[in-house]
Amino acid sequence: MADRYLSLTGTAPGRFLTRRLGLPQPAALHRWSPDRPALDGPVLHLTAGPSSLDLAPVLARTGLTVTTRRPEDTVGDPADGSARPAAVVLDATGVRDVDTLAGVHAALHPVVRSVAPSGRIVVLGAPLDPADHHQSAAQQALEGFTRSLGKEIGGGRTVNLVRLTDAGAAGSTLRFLLSPRSAYVSGQVIDVLAAGGSAPQADAPQADPGRPLAGRTALVTGAARGIGAAVAETLARDGARVVVLDVPQAEQDARSLADRLGGTALTLDVTAADAGERIAAELPDGLDVLVHNAGVTRDRRLVNMPAERWSSVLDVNLASVLRTTDALLAKGTLRPGGRIVATASIAGLAGNAGQTNYGASKAGIVGLVRSLAPRALAEHGVTVNAVAPGFIETRMTAAIPLFLREAGRRMNSLAQGGLPVDVAETTAWLADPASGAVNGQVVRVCGQSLLGA
Repeated sequence: MADRYLSLTGTAPGRFLTRRLGLPQPAALHRWSPDRPALDGPVLHLTAGPSSLDLAPVLARTGLTVTTRRPEDTVGDPADGSARPAAVVLDATGVRDVDTLAGVHAALHPVVRSVAPSGRIVVLGAPLDPADHHQSAAQQALEGFTRSLGKEIGGGRTVNLVRLTDAGAAGSTLRFLLSPRSAYVSGQVIDVLAAGGSAPQADAPQADPGRPLAGRTALVTGAARGIGAAVAETLARDGARVVVLDVPQAEQDARSLADRLGGTALTLDVTAADAGERIAAELPDGLDVLVHNAGVTRDRRLVNMPAERWSSVLDVNLASVLRTTDALLAKGTLRPGGRIVATASIAGLAGNAGQTNYGASKAGIVGLVRSLAPRALAEHGVTVNAVAPGFIETRMTAAIPLFLREAGRRMNSLAQGGLPVDVAETTAWLADPASGAVNGQVVRVCGQSLLGA
């Protein structure tokens, strides 16, 4: 269903009216397309505090022009609109106390106003040092700073924090966050080189940057329609051979999509006890990317919820994910260098009235990711992450009553709903062979929802 309010605010009368009434003013987001695959403008590289990171080769691979500005350089807003930075990268890894934290303000205060619409601000921080409470306090302060700036900057701009120790290993993450692919990802804290497992090799140039999944096989559950179909399409765009899995009732849609993508369709019930074994039998050559997208809702307040509504949601959304993942890892179907991406939800992070079953199932996905990620990397060479969608424009959200639907759309920093492709782009980043340093992360695709954020 079209967002008529967003269309209205894109007109001069609409902007005037909403400004006078103090209503949200969402901006049309710049999402990836073949015609506009990159941000429109340069990247401004700033530093707060001392740093040993060599960001030059990593930023060069974004394809954007990079301007480096030292703390002692004078800064002013560019007079020419064409010179406005499309993105700002602030290296704050050297911030270790309150005094050096002042460098964050000094670096960003003069340039925030100049960031182009639909621009990006990425703050780079360091892991918290348990032996230094001053460093930990200053680095944790970056999280509150980042999320607060994301809620005030407006104009379709996003703000995220990346904690890292090695610039090279963060290459795929910076390319994602400094691109139109991350249009609906804001207010996130992403740890690169999370604890557990061995550190992956530094990011390296790819033979075909436009098809990072070439030669890899990806399976997407619940892929016949909606978000799952968008994920399958995006992975295929990036070069993967996609297996479209859905229930037998959706066989026609699954086969149609698979044929269009040059992939294959697989119809089975993921809640079946032997689902993992059947998937493994269908993929004798192995699997590189496993996307757990299948999910259901059976909403009702707990006092009115029969046991069947509880168990059916937990079985599809959580138990089937656990069983299938265990089976495919045990059988070695997931090859070394593989990626598991599960679908959580902000309902599992913040809760939702009438969704105790759904919220429990999606919070369970978070627990699965955090526990399994270090062991899967150490034992199988496989990373495990999750995406947590917020309000995404689908047939399900289109059926929500008007006022609740509008509240869902506006209650985030971007003041609009996301699209299935926003979840798909985030999934594709996590599935990228170059994203081996991203493990055990739960990334919200919610426009920085005001709930749980």
